[in-house]
Amino acid sequence: MRLYQMQDSGNCYKVRLAAHKLGLPLELVDVDILKGESRTADFLKRNPNGRVPTLELGDGRTLPESNAIMFWLAEGTALLPEDRFARAQALQWMFFEQYSHEPYIAVARFWHSIKPGGREEKAAMFPEWHRRGHDALTVMERHLSAHDWFAGNACSIADIALYAYTHVAHEGGFDLESYGAINAWLARVTGEPRHVPMDWRP
Repeated sequence: MRLYQMQDSGNCYKVRLAAHKLGLPLELVDVDILKGESRTADFLKRNPNGRVPTLELGDGRTLPESNAIMFWLAEGTALLPEDRFARAQALQWMFFEQYSHEPYIAVARFWHSIKPGGREEKAAMFPEWHRRGHDALTVMERHLSAHDWFAGNACSIADIALYAYTHVAHEGGFDLESYGAINAWLARVTGEPRHVPMDWRP
């Protein structure tokens, strides 16, 4: 399988981490979104939405969207709970991640630490991003105060989805010191078998 990706993207990291945990080899093709490489005619044939990650299968089919890719990779494995309700919970938290978490925590990180000149260009947006991001972190903190994981009784793709940007939230100006349950969960995820950091490449 071939993954079109950007190394410092949390959405791309999700897929690399899930695949590594499952022992699935990936060929990485780096796409520099800052240079518009995801908007070329060639790339848009693979993903008309012009975003990474995009997974290309051996038969030529392509699958975009990080959480959809993880769901496909995890089918029939321990990363996707067998219990029907727990599977729905995994999807619940993955939808939460894309709707209530990533748009603020990931976006703040992009403009704060990745996009050159981004801090100055988007200075007026950071208070709102931080407010909404902390709202999402508070929801996570409440859940993790009573549960070790987000779906079922083990680490799943829901945890990977939320871990990807939460563990680098400080790069977007978020202070996680007061979130005791989140910090304990981050340590649990990091301690899971076959964990690799964001800068790891196969």
